[in-house]
Amino acid sequence: MKLLTVNIGRPRPNAQTEGPGGLSGIDKRPVEGPVEVRDPGPKGVGGSGLAGDAVCDLRHHGGSDQAVYAFAREDLDAWERELGGRKLADGAFGENFTTLGLDVSGALIGERWRVGADLVLEVTSGRIPCRTFAEHLGEKGWVRRFTQEGVTGAYLRVIEPGAVRAGDPVEIVHRPDHEITAALQFRASTTERTLLPSLLAAGEALHPEALRKAREYVARQG
Repeated sequence: MKLLTVNIGRPRPNAQTEGPGGLSGIDKRPVEGPVEVRDPGPKGVGGSGLAGDAVCDLRHHGGSDQAVYAFAREDLDAWERELGGRKLADGAFGENFTTLGLDVSGALIGERWRVGADLVLEVTSGRIPCRTFAEHLGEKGWVRRFTQEGVTGAYLRVIEPGAVRAGDPVEIVHRPDHEITAALQFRASTTERTLLPSLLAAGEALHPEALRKAREYVARQG
């Protein structure tokens, strides 16, 4: 298991973004050399956990519980086949980390990864697709297609900061005692809302917004 590439986004125009001036940092591209990763601070204030990575719409993106977005190279390869052979470069889905040999969507909420020598991350949720993502990919019906596929990648928070670079090993250093994966959380939040109560098993490791929705659902259903 390793970090195939570290991907950084610069502000670029996107017709669907709600960020200032219609700019988005979703167009992320691999960079060389070490990149510092740290807790960016709460959503609405903090952006990306990666130094130099742009987050233009702080209302909906970035913050401590979405400090890093990871997606597996194997899943990009699967989408290449699904999209008729279209080439998808590392970073094409707006991911900060493109991984190899790691089941990112199957990672457990609260699972912890050590990346390189020092960085420790914790899985918080899957990624919900948005109009900015659809505009970036330019594929018809993209939000629906991505949602139906349910291979979502994972958002992570920073437990211990550190510098990483392409090729660094990824080690799973903690797996919690439940079965709530990033992909299951995604399905519960989108297409299978009856799964929402099951998310409570992940506890406080779950992204706060997903945890709130699960608690509200349980309260309504009694």
